[in-house]
Amino acid sequence: MEAFNKKLILEDGSEYLGYGFGADKEAVCEIVFNTSMAGYQEIISDPSYTDQAIVMSYPLIGNYGITDEDFESKMLNLGALIVREVNDYPSNFRFTRTLSELMEESDVPGVYGVDTRKLVRTIRDKGSMKVLITDISVSTEEGLEKLKATELRRDQVKRCSCRKRWYSRTSNHKYNVVAIDCGMKMNIVRELNAHGCNVTVVPYNTEASEIIAMNPDGVFVSNGPGDPEDVPEVIETLKALKDKLPLFGICLGHQLIALSYGAKTYKLKFGHRGGNHPVKDLATGKIEITSQNHSYAVDEESLKGTGLEVSHINLLDGTVEGLSSEDGRVFSVQYHPESAPGPQDSKYLFDRFISNLS
Repeated sequence: MEAFNKKLILEDGSEYLGYGFGADKEAVCEIVFNTSMAGYQEIISDPSYTDQAIVMSYPLIGNYGITDEDFESKMLNLGALIVREVNDYPSNFRFTRTLSELMEESDVPGVYGVDTRKLVRTIRDKGSMKVLITDISVSTEEGLEKLKATELRRDQVKRCSCRKRWYSRTSNHKYNVVAIDCGMKMNIVRELNAHGCNVTVVPYNTEASEIIAMNPDGVFVSNGPGDPEDVPEVIETLKALKDKLPLFGICLGHQLIALSYGAKTYKLKFGHRGGNHPVKDLATGKIEITSQNHSYAVDEESLKGTGLEVSHINLLDGTVEGLSSEDGRVFSVQYHPESAPGPQDSKYLFDRFISNLS
């Protein structure tokens, strides 16, 4: 058997051995896990994973390759990818390159051959933590020193937001929507276009006065990486917009809307990541199977007196999954209704947003 050439060293001192693929480099990241059974390309190209090392709980990754149509952003921003088995001989007729080739081109390191079942349990039991992806020759003591000396960055939204506004138009449009890009997935823009909206995508730090001057019918606040409290620019913009235009927020956008109303957020032990989280719509009683990717949640107690009420809850841990203002013109969800890679239970939320634009 070939000797291991890569090592993961976690903050708790545990080590996991494997083999390198993708870029051959050392990296320090926050380690998280994802429980999705499909959609690895959409996952690794989702800007919400900026600087994070993703552990895939599904054991076989790369088996259908990489296709040009399925990217959620133009660049890979994740810190690393950790899998049990990587398949670099895909049989999908649509594939244009392999997962390893994409990661090497994008300067993203990967490790395979790892006991991902044990690693996921470690993260679940002890919480997300820093990890060093390094050469097998690095000692545990040396690795822990590197982890201790490395501060994780907190400017992820600034780095993955667009630099200037851009447009995505559709034929016979009915509405004009401004989308605040905090690290937005491309399928959100595609969904808005499919619902008859011309979309103007603006950088995260665009001021409310500039957005109002565009005369939009509504404003969308995107998903994105990191701690919502690290993006005060968006919070201030939303404070100025909430009584003037319909708002719809997803994931980080949901948390930012809550903060703009005076609520609070907190970091979850290991977050929610995967396409199999059950969420209950409190208005209808229906259960949606949702796709999620976040480390933070809205504190339910802090919502008192803000003018927002809980609309959806997570049935696994009871956390807040949706919010709505009293008149319904401002609402948000913690999960991803744009459904890339799926499931598609929650696309009705785009219809709800469209109804507010009339």
